[in-house]
Amino acid sequence: MDFLRPAAWEEALAAKAAHPSAVPIAGGTDVMVEINFDLRRPEYLMDLNRIALLREWEVGEETVRLGASVPYTEIFEQLATPLPGLALASRTVASPQIRNRGSVGGNLGTASPAGDAHPALLAAGAEVEVESVRGARRIPIDRFFTGVKRNALAPDELIKAVHIATADGPQQFSKVGTRNAMVIAVCAFGLALHPATRTVRTGIGSAAPTPVRATTAEEFLVAALDEGGFWESRKPLTPSVVKQFAVLAAASCNPIDDVRGTAAYRRHAVGVLARRQLLWTWEEYRGDVRAG
Repeated sequence: MDFLRPAAWEEALAAKAAHPSAVPIAGGTDVMVEINFDLRRPEYLMDLNRIALLREWEVGEETVRLGASVPYTEIFEQLATPLPGLALASRTVASPQIRNRGSVGGNLGTASPAGDAHPALLAAGAEVEVESVRGARRIPIDRFFTGVKRNALAPDELIKAVHIATADGPQQFSKVGTRNAMVIAVCAFGLALHPATRTVRTGIGSAAPTPVRATTAEEFLVAALDEGGFWESRKPLTPSVVKQFAVLAAASCNPIDDVRGTAAYRRHAVGVLARRQLLWTWEEYRGDVRAG
């Protein structure tokens, strides 16, 4: 295994173009586990730790630009206000040591259906900025995951940053596992209310071959909120609306049975998480005089 250690972003892009099979590594919280257990033996390993711009973030008027290597700890300590859903997800990642090393860019690169950041990114409607020597492009998060641990990156591309709209309404994230830390989620759910556009977005993890949105549940809830005048009145949601949203969210899953849980349990748990998060976010929206 050859070790590449570029000192600048342009050097990294050139190295990736010359060696498309090179596996990028920053925190190493996923890649090194696979290498240590001899599950992966890449021809080239590319260390990105010397590239400072990957650890930079910037909060703009409408979006946050998050460098690919910004660690989870920094996200929940510094960006909880503009990115509440992602901050909640970041707090659930493994142990403090791993949160100090792991990053959203690494999570996206691995593209595991169980990646903790993915439901929050789907709910927020993020875009992934990728680049190669051929140029840069942004990939909407809805089109980023292409299969089990597969993403839309070309062989010569690297993830540079993630662009996420600053929250204009309440967001939530929660997952089910055997404990709060050092555990892969049995299932996870993220929800974001977008009062500015009167839309709702969701994200589901560990309950399908890829992270997915519960689009049917979203469409139902958007229609129910509009038809019932809930956005304007901020009145409590009816039990029937909450129940149907949970049912549709659970139906959006395509889980499997494995050592962490059965498919039936995952569907049930996603429905429970969806119901709880809808109640939590709506109560927060009702009390937020800035929303709407």
